[in-house]
Amino acid sequence: MTIRTVVWGENIHERENAIVRDIYPDGMHATIASALNKDPEVEATTATLQEPEHGLSVERLAETDVLVWWGHKAHGDVSDEIVERVASRVWEGMGLLVLHSGHFAKPFKRLMGTPCALKWREAGERERIWTVNPGHPIAAGIPENFVLENEEMYGEFFSVPEPLETVFISWFAGGEIFRSGLTWRRGAGNIFYFRPGHETYPTYHDANVQQVIRNGVKWAYNPMPRYGAVHDAPNVPVEEALEPITERGPRLHQAGEEGYK
Repeated sequence: MTIRTVVWGENIHERENAIVRDIYPDGMHATIASALNKDPEVEATTATLQEPEHGLSVERLAETDVLVWWGHKAHGDVSDEIVERVASRVWEGMGLLVLHSGHFAKPFKRLMGTPCALKWREAGERERIWTVNPGHPIAAGIPENFVLENEEMYGEFFSVPEPLETVFISWFAGGEIFRSGLTWRRGAGNIFYFRPGHETYPTYHDANVQQVIRNGVKWAYNPMPRYGAVHDAPNVPVEEALEPITERGPRLHQAGEEGYK
C-alpha cells in the first residue's frame, strides 16, 4: 500500500520573508513532504499556489489519496473552481489534512460550513500540546504532552462544527487553550485539522509534529474505491421502483429529467 499524498503550500512567505526562508529554504511544503516520505507507506509530492490550477488539476486530484493544506496570506487567491474540485474529492473519499492557518482556507471553510474563526496572538510563546485521546491512531507514538518553545497562540472559541473526535488540546504561556487536533468526516472523506505551524518558527522540523502529520495522513487515507455516486441525484422512474406502485399525482419533472440543483 502506498498512500499518494500531495502537500499543498501557499509558497509566499518562504519567498518574501527572510526569517521564513532561513527556516524553510525549500519551502514549508517541501519540509512537510520530506518528513512524510520518511514513511515507506507514504509517497508525498508538492503543489503550490503559483502553479497552473494551483497544482491541483482534475487528473492529479483523481490520483491523490490524501491532500495536506497549508495557507495563510493568500486564502482569497485560491480559485473557487479549485475549492469545489477539492471539496468534491473529499466527498468522494480523499483525505484532507489542514494545518495551522489553513483554518481560514477556502476548502476547509467550504467543508465545515462555519466561520472557522479563533483568537490569536503572535508572541513566540510556549505551547504545550496535550494528547487527550491517546488510543487514537493519530496519537500513535506521541507522548502524553510535548512542548513547542515558540509558537503563535490560537485560542478558543474556535467556530468549527462539533468534531468527530478531539485528539489534542493546546495550552499557551499566556493562559489560553485550544482544541488543536480535531477530526471530521464529510461524505466518504476523513478530515484532520492540526494547529501548530506558524511560519516564523521551526515547528515543522519538530519530530513530534512530523509524527502527528504522518499519523494523520495514514488515518485520513480511505482505501475504498472512489465514491463517485455521492454527487448523483437520480430521477427513479415509477417502473423501476423496488416494489410495484401506481403513479397517483401530477409531476413537475418528466421521466429522466434532472432535478434542480
